[in-house]
Amino acid sequence: MRRIVVVGAGKIGSIIAENLAGSGDYLVTVLDRSAKALEGVSKRLPIERREVDIGDVTALTEALTGAYAVLSAAPYHLTIKVAEAAAIARCHYLDLTEDVATTRRVKELAANAPNAFIPQCGLAPGFISIVAGSLAKKFDTLEAVRLRVGALPRYASNSLGYNLTWSTDGVINEYCEPCEAIVEGTLREVPALEEREEFWLDGVPYEAFNTSGGLGSLAEVLKGRVRTLNYKTIRYPGHCQLMKTLLNDLRLRDRRDLFKTVLEGALPATLQDVVVIFVTVSGMLDGQLTQESYSSRVFGDYAHGRQRTAIQTTTAAGICAVLDMLADGRLPAHGFIRQEDIALDDFLANRFGRAYQGANPVDQVVARVA
Repeated sequence: MRRIVVVGAGKIGSIIAENLAGSGDYLVTVLDRSAKALEGVSKRLPIERREVDIGDVTALTEALTGAYAVLSAAPYHLTIKVAEAAAIARCHYLDLTEDVATTRRVKELAANAPNAFIPQCGLAPGFISIVAGSLAKKFDTLEAVRLRVGALPRYASNSLGYNLTWSTDGVINEYCEPCEAIVEGTLREVPALEEREEFWLDGVPYEAFNTSGGLGSLAEVLKGRVRTLNYKTIRYPGHCQLMKTLLNDLRLRDRRDLFKTVLEGALPATLQDVVVIFVTVSGMLDGQLTQESYSSRVFGDYAHGRQRTAIQTTTAAGICAVLDMLADGRLPAHGFIRQEDIALDDFLANRFGRAYQGANPVDQVVARVA
């Protein structure tokens, strides 16, 4: 049994720990600076809990020494600390970050490293990159790659059409930071909350708009090969304009702590959510302009004595599946590993990856339209 350290005992970290410990194949230790957060990790499973200051690289390195891998579910601003400690301890490193600057630092640490560094193992970036990469490889030449993902309440009851289902810091970060995109063949930074579009899936109306971090390393990989590449977050119609009012007109983007307090004080959390995934790739295939799309809706589940949200289920499943593939020898054991290098079929066949097939397999569609 391999020893695994999970950093962060929050909404996602606790589920990762329970998935791995419940599999019977890993010895799991969870680290967090908060004793209260550690108390929230299931006591039904053999999980070690340790109170450690994640910002202290020396203490963190000591905790990682001898571990097979560390999985970071820490807030994005602490992720670099975990990566640096993994480099010193020489254990494999996986994270969930969507922060571009953090991933650049992880890539630097991975250069000539004897251990594997696999960032962005969640939903977006993460699974969405695996889907897009797998679809793109089928084409002779690429025209456009469009990625759309959203974690939404199933029963929206406020004007924002939104409830808190994961990290508030993460939501604010992706709404405020610049976004990578390829426009007319040129890699550019575009502003968040712009380029809004509307579409329908299964009779439900949605909007989508630019947000930061969702592309992962796809922009780097597809630069020079595709004319259009972008990532947008899916929400119910009306959400984008209200967020622009709050962040831009009321200047809450300059007071993010206050904005976090407002959101967490006004928007209730919900366990009744749905993750919507929609990827479209177009290009030349066998001499014909062709489009191939992937659409899926994933709901939450119940495991180890508690209800899990869809965003918890998908995010935790992503990083656990990648760890499994690493442990099974299906991924390189050293250096920097991109999500889009992971085969979609292999991922979905994994015991954790199967969570992405959704509660009802009929909800998942892979369609080719010539």
